[in-house]
Amino acid sequence: MDRFIIRGGKPLRGVIEIGGAKNAALPIMAATLLSSGVNRICRVPDMKDVRTMYGLLRHMGAQIIEGGSAEIDTGRINKYEAPYELVKTMRASVLVLGPLLARYGQARVSLPGGCAIGARPIDLHLAGLQKMGSKIELEAGYVIAKAKRLKGAVIHFDNPTVTGTENLIMAASIAKGNTVLENAAMEPEVKDLADCLVSMGAKIYGAGTSIIEIEGVDCLAPIDNYAIIPDRIQIATFMTIAGITGGKITIKGCSLEHLEAVSEKLREAGLQIEQTTEGIKVKGGREIIARDIKTMPYPGFPTDMQAQFMALMSVARGTSIIRENIFENRFMHVAELKRMGADINVDGNVATVRGVKNLKGAPVMATDLRASASLVMAALRAEGESVIHRIYHLDRGYERMDEKLIALGANIKRVSD
Repeated sequence: MDRFIIRGGKPLRGVIEIGGAKNAALPIMAATLLSSGVNRICRVPDMKDVRTMYGLLRHMGAQIIEGGSAEIDTGRINKYEAPYELVKTMRASVLVLGPLLARYGQARVSLPGGCAIGARPIDLHLAGLQKMGSKIELEAGYVIAKAKRLKGAVIHFDNPTVTGTENLIMAASIAKGNTVLENAAMEPEVKDLADCLVSMGAKIYGAGTSIIEIEGVDCLAPIDNYAIIPDRIQIATFMTIAGITGGKITIKGCSLEHLEAVSEKLREAGLQIEQTTEGIKVKGGREIIARDIKTMPYPGFPTDMQAQFMALMSVARGTSIIRENIFENRFMHVAELKRMGADINVDGNVATVRGVKNLKGAPVMATDLRASASLVMAALRAEGESVIHRIYHLDRGYERMDEKLIALGANIKRVSD
């Protein structure tokens, strides 16, 4: 099991590039099941969850050439299941449910796993598919779904759900008739999936808003060189790294388009952020200023940046209040940050962070994907040496993070047991 050894206290400087968004890549890869033939996808990130999705599609019969420009041939799909052994570590496996059911009329998908950051049920996915005419059964940890052909319906989500919205957009694309999704998720990754489906011949209107309309078509063409959007969470993480280390980082070829809430809070905290033709330039200030946040669905402050912002606030001047409104167990990184000297108290879904002058290196353990990033950030700032265990969580959502940090001057080493 790999771990990072980091010696902190060094401002990071330089230029890096960010690959495609994992949370856009996974549904777009699942969307290849809606067509028959060779799908070509550009800017596919190289990370653990993406490799898991490759394995899942291969299990179903797809022929795949991996890489930044991937080819996925779905002309010989002959299995319509996502077995537990393949998907137990990745919640996004449920994204194959809608495409399989819509195109092949059947699906057997293991209930999803992933990071232990709270209950993330798929009830809204299933209720929507049932409304479209599917029969759903739960049996021994699997969702078993069948339908001769899905039919359009008006579906209202009680709460916005990203994967639920994506699953139903894909299913509705080749359903009979029109589908309306109300209170849909508005995340950029949802719009990226919709844009990709439109390039395949789907008729989708309103993606990126809370009401999405889909006019079902009979079939879709394979994806033809569609480029996935850059990963906004990786971009925001490196912006925050510039702040916590007092460094100066240029994130090449990226824009602030989908990062308004994060960039606003980072500027308030004292970071200098500039959009240029080269990309995003971020410079840490002389001191970090405490600021409050509350996580919200897009376009609010993303829950996927809460842990990283908390690490930044742990060395800020003053006291900040961090309110987590999305997942109930997403403060598991607090105990590990406190091992490094952070002053944080948690009461329910609210964390009070009193900034300290500096952190101290310590052995810590990653508990989930974004918690891993927050511990890396803390270690880069801390005095002395830190050892971060279980970084396989980090590898699920960050593409060669240690190599990017080394390029910026970090003293970081990956060690395998």
